[in-house]
This record gives sequence, C-alpha cells and structure tokens, in this order.
Amino acid sequence: MISAAIIVFRETLEAALILGIIAAATKGIPKRGIWLIAGVVAGVVGALLVASMTEQIAAMAHGIGQELFNALVLSIVVVMLAGHNIWMARHGAHLARDARQLGQDVRAGTRELPIMFVVIALAVLREGSETALFLYGLAMGSDQGLITVLNGALLGLAAGAAAGVALYLGFLRIPSKWFFAVTSGLILFLAAAMASQVARLLAQGDILPSLASPLWDTSHLLSNSSAVGTLLHTLLGYDASPAGIQVVFYVSTFILIVMGMQWAKKSPSIKH
Repeated sequence: MISAAIIVFRETLEAALILGIIAAATKGIPKRGIWLIAGVVAGVVGALLVASMTEQIAAMAHGIGQELFNALVLSIVVVMLAGHNIWMARHGAHLARDARQLGQDVRAGTRELPIMFVVIALAVLREGSETALFLYGLAMGSDQGLITVLNGALLGLAAGAAAGVALYLGFLRIPSKWFFAVTSGLILFLAAAMASQVARLLAQGDILPSLASPLWDTSHLLSNSSAVGTLLHTLLGYDASPAGIQVVFYVSTFILIVMGMQWAKKSPSIKH
C-alpha cells in the first residue's frame, strides 16, 4: 500500500505541477476551465489506452517501445512549452498591463487554449500511463492484493492533487507585475527539465550515448526519491546523478528558448 501511494503521489505531483503552472500562466482567459478539464480527460483516456497496450508498446523497436513513446510525448510537450514562452515574450508586456482584465482578451485566449490543451493532455497521458504500468507491475508482484494496491494509489492521488492545488494557489499570489515573468521562468525550467528526461530515455534505449553516466552524484545530499528532490526534479530538472547527455539537452534547450524569447521581444509586437 505504501509503495503504491508513493508511486502515485510522485506521478500525480508531476502532472499537477505542470497543470498548475499552465493554469496560472493562462489565468483569466475565457473558457480556460473547459479546456483544462478536456485536457485532463483526454490525458486520462489516453493513459488508459496506453496501459491496455503495454505488451504491444514494449515489443516495439526491439523492446524499447516504452522509452521511445515517452520520449516522443515529452518532446512534443517541450516544443509546446517553448512556443508558449516565446509567444509570451512577445505579448507579455501587453498582458501584464491588463492582467486584471485578461479575461477580456479573447484573441490572446484563443491562441493559447489549444496549446494549453495539448500540453496538459500529454502531461497527464505520460504520467498516467507510467502510473498504470507501475501499479500493474506492483499488483502482479505483490501478495497484498489488488484492493490494497488501489487503496494506496487513491491515497497517493489525493496527496499529490492536494500538493498541486496548494502550489497553484501560491502561484496566484504572485504580484501582477511579476506574474508573467515568474510563470514564464517556471515554464522555461520545466521545458529544459523535460528535454533532460528525453535524453535520459533515449540513452536508456541505447539510441543516444550517455556521455558519462553519471556525470556527478549528489544522492547523499539530496536524493531523487525525497519530497524536495521530487519537487526540484519536476520544477527545475534536478537529477542527483544525471548522464552527460542529459546536461547537454538541458542546457541546449534552456539556451535555445531564451534566445527565442529574446528574439521575440525585439520583434514588433502585434497590436490588439
């Protein structure tokens, strides 16, 4: 039961953090709630479908199907998040001036909603499918029974969701003049962190060289499995023992998005 609770808590917290950051960054956009719910539902349905095809996915590409699938999903999310930040860099000044009336900015909302839907759906898809696979393996290899595993999963789900809501409410307390800068910064680190995970998955599948594994090891100071380590892993991409290729992907993605944001700021803003 405890193992199931910990697994589900970590996966739920990661999805909830992404959901919270995106929800905070699109605060006030009309019909945002409908798109948020639709993204979560689509992600859950997709996760269930992936879980039902576990054997087929694992058999793909000579047994590295799961790594390839997760890497593909994460890559799409990274591109979406990068696009969001570059768009915000171009229009952020206008939105910050009218943060209190952001709900009236239908044009901005229309452009952001499809991106928000896709990012949330893919984030829930990835975390949900991993959770389903973990729980399946745990239930098959445990003497505690399916009900005990499910009870632990529900406990972890509730705890992870509560933590995500608390963080979201904290995001909303950020002063308006700093709001878009803070949320864009969080999304920047989030995209770089996901790019690092893509590198890890591809290295595990022997598609990319690891370039030293690990490059360093700070597990004795802060392990990935700790509460703080999990939070920093999701928000900033912290890894106690990363491979060299992960660092390359992380830094490269970070720099490319920053360059894109700087370019967007220098481009003429579209007048609303």
